[in-house]
Amino acid sequence: MPAAHTSRPWRIHELTRDFRIEDVWALPTPGGPDDFPRLVHLMASFDPERGSSGATRVLVAIRWKVGELPGWDKESAGVGSRVPTLRDRLPEDLRDAPAGPESGELPFRRST
Repeated sequence: MPAAHTSRPWRIHELTRDFRIEDVWALPTPGGPDDFPRLVHLMASFDPERGSSGATRVLVAIRWKVGELPGWDKESAGVGSRVPTLRDRLPEDLRDAPAGPESGELPFRRST
């Protein structure tokens, strides 16, 4: 139900007006808004190839192999070349804020 997301007064709506909502779910995390930095660090430390079930590790490995064939993961095919990155969409007050943690395990990198 998109209204579970769109009815909330979140700033993310400023950045994602052209996104289609596929699913809405809540993270069962303890704490409140002041605990958000701890949650971000926890998520940045996640390694799906090591910390997940065997089935998840196999699916991730298959995705990387399949992605090599058509070049899905080339720099020229990524976000930023096809569509603006979320960072590009940020209002100035958020764009100039300190960046979150980098993850050496996940295949994402910070855009500059």
